[in-house]
Amino acid sequence: MTSALLVVSSLVKRYGQTTVFSSVDLQVARGEFVAILGESGVGKSTLLNCIAGLDDVAEGQVQIDGTDVTTLPEPQQALFRRAHLGFVFQAFHVLPHLSVANNVGLPLLLQSRPDAVRVQAVLDAVGLAQFGDRLPQTLSGGQLQRVAIARALVHRPQLILADEPTGNLDPGTAERVMDLLSAQVRAEGAACVLVTHSRAAAARADRVLTLTASGMHAGLPS
Repeated sequence: MTSALLVVSSLVKRYGQTTVFSSVDLQVARGEFVAILGESGVGKSTLLNCIAGLDDVAEGQVQIDGTDVTTLPEPQQALFRRAHLGFVFQAFHVLPHLSVANNVGLPLLLQSRPDAVRVQAVLDAVGLAQFGDRLPQTLSGGQLQRVAIARALVHRPQLILADEPTGNLDPGTAERVMDLLSAQVRAEGAACVLVTHSRAAAARADRVLTLTASGMHAGLPS
């Protein structure tokens, strides 16, 4: 694959003497949407954390746009994540005391470059143009997931990491969220890695891989 934004090489994760996964190799190009399927407990969320530098690895390397995040000191890892990565979580992780607009704008605020115009533009893009002043507890699950997507995209990250973003949603809402995530990732020119157990969600990706304890494999699980 040419012009790879993300390169994961021979990644191994252990907790104590227990190996979560080993021999994980992955390349994702700019503008590509990759889905990783796997059974519960196989380490899908852990893999995303390792890619982001949120979790240590036993062996291997993660490079994002040429930067080896596995060797960065923790403060530099945090700054790198803040500038280059966007996260979409299954549990939304919005701050209940902040308005929708302030939740979405948080990544920009943390980079000391608040931009109300950009926040409103992203809210418009996810269909929440009139919801900026609302508090999260007044929104539905589908609306909260759109807030999470807007927050992940607002600072124009190079890489989006999405952890079961449709797991708490009904099928119709899940389909709309996947439409939105796919369209916005491509509109922003970002790469996306989605981990899921849902074949329907994975089917929206450009490429589907399966994670097992022995590594990454092309295609759907048997």
